[in-house]
Amino acid sequence: MPDEEKLTEDRIFEAATDVFLDKGMDGARMQDIATLAGINKALLHYYFRTKDQLFNAVFEMIAKEVFKKFAPVFDANLTLEEKIRFFFKEHIGFLQSNPRLPGFILNEVRRNPARIKKLLRNVDFEKLWATFYEQHKKELQKYNLSEAAMPQVIISIASISVFPFAARGIIEGILDKTGIDFEDFIEERKEFAAEFVIKAIST
Repeated sequence: MPDEEKLTEDRIFEAATDVFLDKGMDGARMQDIATLAGINKALLHYYFRTKDQLFNAVFEMIAKEVFKKFAPVFDANLTLEEKIRFFFKEHIGFLQSNPRLPGFILNEVRRNPARIKKLLRNVDFEKLWATFYEQHKKELQKYNLSEAAMPQVIISIASISVFPFAARGIIEGILDKTGIDFEDFIEERKEFAAEFVIKAIST
């Protein structure tokens, strides 16, 4: 792909990501994306014929970046405790930089669950659970956690990280009443959540 075309495509992806995160699939307009990317609508349709096609491309790109960022969670050289600490530090930091992402994903799951399932069809979650378990089999068995429990364990860990962002409006309101700043709470959560999980599984 020529450099100019690559730059144009990059601008489209950046603009589309911003518009989709802000307005969701239903609220986004191709004209809004074209305007933000600094191109005309005809050129946008040259690269992506439909909004549906562009949304799928953007969602897949986001998913790929997320999995790439958290690949060290499956590094065999890290201990279970190191992985838990790494995950909360990096994942919460990632959500601090991308606060609209949890709401966007939850809205799209509610709106069109079949689309999300289709977009995730190439991710072998069963293999991911099994890989994680094999890497830490002795540690997990010591805590009476079986391979069958891995979806529960991993999804619980992810939920602890995601929930404050997905329910920010409510949580921020509660914290305000007790004089706690939301950003300070989130920063402290990186360490607190890791300690909480480590103690929970080792009890």
